[in-house]
Amino acid sequence: MVNIVKIGGNVIDNPEKLASFLSDFAKIKGPKILIHGGGKIATKIAKDLGIETKMVEGRRITDEAMRDVVTMVYGGLVNKQIVAKLQANHCNAIGLTGADGKSILAQKRPVKTIDYGFVGDILEVNALFIKSLLDADIVPVFAPLTFDMNGDMLNTNADTQASAVATGLSSLLPTNLVYCFEKKGVLSDPENEDSVISELNPANYESFKNQGVIYEGMIPKLDNAFSSLRNGVSQVTICHADELKNALETGNAGTKITL
Repeated sequence: MVNIVKIGGNVIDNPEKLASFLSDFAKIKGPKILIHGGGKIATKIAKDLGIETKMVEGRRITDEAMRDVVTMVYGGLVNKQIVAKLQANHCNAIGLTGADGKSILAQKRPVKTIDYGFVGDILEVNALFIKSLLDADIVPVFAPLTFDMNGDMLNTNADTQASAVATGLSSLLPTNLVYCFEKKGVLSDPENEDSVISELNPANYESFKNQGVIYEGMIPKLDNAFSSLRNGVSQVTICHADELKNALETGNAGTKITL
């Protein structure tokens, strides 16, 4: 079983929480992959450089200037800091974007009502290349960046990337996908950290959406989770970053996604 773990949310922006999570991740036995989000660091550095951050419905507009910033920050600063910390935890990691080894090919998102700029919609995952790293006992660490065959780097949603990598690898190996962030799982009451929904299936997911219990940023995360299961991924869990070990070893943490 390959464990594909996505880390995002406020954990990326908190050095102590990130260090604790990476220590836990390093201890996972067997083949594993880490996919990280960008946090708020790109927004801060863009501001320092005098580049305006434009958001529409919570999604970043990636014009050419912002594309350069996220490439530097996600693929450079954040990715290499994570890899260095994993090496310090005796985990032999390698930092990658989708362009490296042609591992994740995408296309620039077509313009419909909104032009998101240099944002990537994933076309294919080079599962054989990624497996070759796992076979060599190397831990791939993916930044949320892909590329297209025009040679452009593309800003890509890390949740979608994690789902695509898990799905792509599932044709070669059993895959387990875990989304980690700052909440204990999917909550029935956003104000109550202990209101974790232990299991979500398509029926109660639709019910919770209709009630307004699940909304905004959680919806695309869950859509990716269900898509992963429908396309070959064995297990999907959404949990707190502190609960990664528990989620993998006992299955008693966070929200399990089922069909």
